[in-house]
Amino acid sequence: MLSFILCLALLIVGYLTYGKIVDNTFGPDDRETPAVRINDGVDYVVMPQWKLFLVQLLNIAGLGPIFGAMQGALWGPVVFLWITFGTIFAGGVHDYFSGMISERNDGSSVAEVTGKYLGSGMQNVMRVFSVVLLVMVGTVFAVGPAGLIVTLCKNGGLSGVVTTTLFWLIIILVYYFIATFISIDKIIGKIYPIFGLCLIIMAIGVIFGIFTNPDYTIPEIWSHMYNMHPAGTPIWSFMFITVACGAISGFHSTQSPLMARCMKSEKQGHFVFYGAMVAEGIIALIWAAAGCALYKVTGGVSTGLAAALAEGQSAAIYDVCSKTMGGVGIALAMIGVVVCPITSGDTAFRSARLTLSDWFHVDQGSYANRLKLCIPVLGVGAILGIGNAIGAIDYTVIWRYFSWTNQTLAMIVLWAASMYLFTEKKNFWITAVPATFMSAVSCTYFILAPECLGGLINSKTADGVTIYNTAVAYPIGIIFAAVLLIIFLRATKKHSAKASQA
Repeated sequence: MLSFILCLALLIVGYLTYGKIVDNTFGPDDRETPAVRINDGVDYVVMPQWKLFLVQLLNIAGLGPIFGAMQGALWGPVVFLWITFGTIFAGGVHDYFSGMISERNDGSSVAEVTGKYLGSGMQNVMRVFSVVLLVMVGTVFAVGPAGLIVTLCKNGGLSGVVTTTLFWLIIILVYYFIATFISIDKIIGKIYPIFGLCLIIMAIGVIFGIFTNPDYTIPEIWSHMYNMHPAGTPIWSFMFITVACGAISGFHSTQSPLMARCMKSEKQGHFVFYGAMVAEGIIALIWAAAGCALYKVTGGVSTGLAAALAEGQSAAIYDVCSKTMGGVGIALAMIGVVVCPITSGDTAFRSARLTLSDWFHVDQGSYANRLKLCIPVLGVGAILGIGNAIGAIDYTVIWRYFSWTNQTLAMIVLWAASMYLFTEKKNFWITAVPATFMSAVSCTYFILAPECLGGLINSKTADGVTIYNTAVAYPIGIIFAAVLLIIFLRATKKHSAKASQA
């Protein structure tokens, strides 16, 4: 299992080396942080570094590095490469700069930061985009756990109101309202570190179970350097979009400002932001390894894993935990598939409140002002969630767009970070290169994916197998990324010219 061990070592070394290069490029200093300077006792609250790390990990992770990594394992152990290098050179960089630039701008939300460095037009786009995305994420992360709790209740022999999705959805939404409304250190700061530890323990248990069971072997990358996806779905750029949180995720940039408002020192950024992303990458690597090691491969493709995932993502997690850890694993799996989505959902709604407060300049120190934003945000979430629970609204089609919009958001944030570094006269290539790469990923996926333009350019065989028109999509994706890079470089030249004239 050398491939797994090597990738794990690279992630750790990447944190210690490249992560430090990223930190030195930004240049944290001893200036007073927003948590100390503003400290409103609600959103700006100083928390210890270990707690910042665990809360940040749970905020950005949830079940993302589990679901995405297992789906990514359908392509085989080649997914290890994207998780490893994506985390080090893209995800960690994205999370670090989204958090630290927010910290330098009084803990501003990602929309405000993006607008400052990419212009007012992009700022308004990101404001709307962020709020819609966050409310959608929060709502789906309420509906999903509610359904899982119902399943557990029915399996436990219960009946009546506790076996209805609507009952549990209302309870979760009430909790969301409380968690969104009150001070960040009252619930989030107290219980999230515990659940963050559960996420880490669950991953450690899975990999320990694989290494100690002779029936399981993690396949090597060099002997499986080909596409193992049962449906023949192209690696580029579907795998890069699917893994999402396990390598890079735009959703993280909406969460990082929460912790940027709670840091006592800028020098905590390397551990809190870059470190949490590397920890998430390690968790994703473990779950991808489980997807590759525990399930049957037929004819060189991942048929066993595909069958397991077809039963539902929660069922797949339950299966992995039971196979690797037995009864303890089953308990951890039940905690994970219920609690982890909820903990991402409530911080999504909290981020939506803070984005709106920055947008409309509504001070959040008073109860009345917080209610002005909590009520409409949670109200929309309740309407969408309850509509889904009673069968009036179908999220299936909408949710397909999440992965693409998620990575597109990451792309925009990296371009904003590049402009920030340029204006600060620092090495902007550290963010411009992953920004260019993610631009190619997002554009290619948008053209090929069935839910986007794929229905127009792809074709199907007589038995219904999709033939992806990569001959068209790949060049367009590369050209699009190159054009954005050229536009960025021209913008930097114009900025320099104006500065010299001034």
